[in-house]
Amino acid sequence: MDDTTSRDRIRALVRDVLDKALPEEAASASSTTPSRFVSTAPAASAPTTVTADESSKTVITEDDVRDLAAGSVLRIAEGARLTPLAADIVSEKQIQIVRRVPRSGSDASKLIAVGADHGGFKMKEDLKAFLTSLGNQVHDFGTNSEEAVDYPDFAYAVAKSVAEGTADVGIVIDGAGVGSAMTANKVPGVRAAACYSVEVARNSREHNGANVLTLGSKTINSAQMRDIVRAWLTTEMTEDRHRKRVAKIQAIERQYQRSS
Repeated sequence: MDDTTSRDRIRALVRDVLDKALPEEAASASSTTPSRFVSTAPAASAPTTVTADESSKTVITEDDVRDLAAGSVLRIAEGARLTPLAADIVSEKQIQIVRRVPRSGSDASKLIAVGADHGGFKMKEDLKAFLTSLGNQVHDFGTNSEEAVDYPDFAYAVAKSVAEGTADVGIVIDGAGVGSAMTANKVPGVRAAACYSVEVARNSREHNGANVLTLGSKTINSAQMRDIVRAWLTTEMTEDRHRKRVAKIQAIERQYQRSS
């Protein structure tokens, strides 16, 4: 028996073994399209047909949704925010929102607004260096020294930047983190969370979609600050049950905006 005949017999034997090892449904499929591989991926559901794509924007306004037909499907960025008027139109027209998750996921570089009062100044400087080391861009709204200032001024500046979409998220530091959270939460579209541990930081993002983090320089040290910030930045809200609850927060906010 020559070498060619031996190779042909071995190949035939291998094919026979592989065919017998395939599941019944895969084997039947191979009768029309021979293959030695079985797909282990789950069956894909029918893709949603997107009517409009605004995923390049961080803020969706009424101009972006006004001309969409009822029942349309709008794709927006994972962290994009809708203005109150845009949200009203989406609700009235029953427009379906599909959020695009960036390929780079939660590790994607962010533009982060930061601010602090005199008590948080030193920690803010450490924070800026830390954020930059992670590959993020930083917009510092001050303060720029330990001279006494009023924390609401800086918390408001950061919150306004986030609400207007000029920053992806914001971080504010004062003595306890509470006053800055109260101030930031007065700005429509902002969900500020005062976090004092890694667990709370993760929860504020995953469950509540927090977009502003406030910290207390007198309650944590620099190492704890870095752990909290890292956890906060790398956690995303991924489940619809959490989105539904955050939508209720937004609905409450809109009621008071209409009455004012």
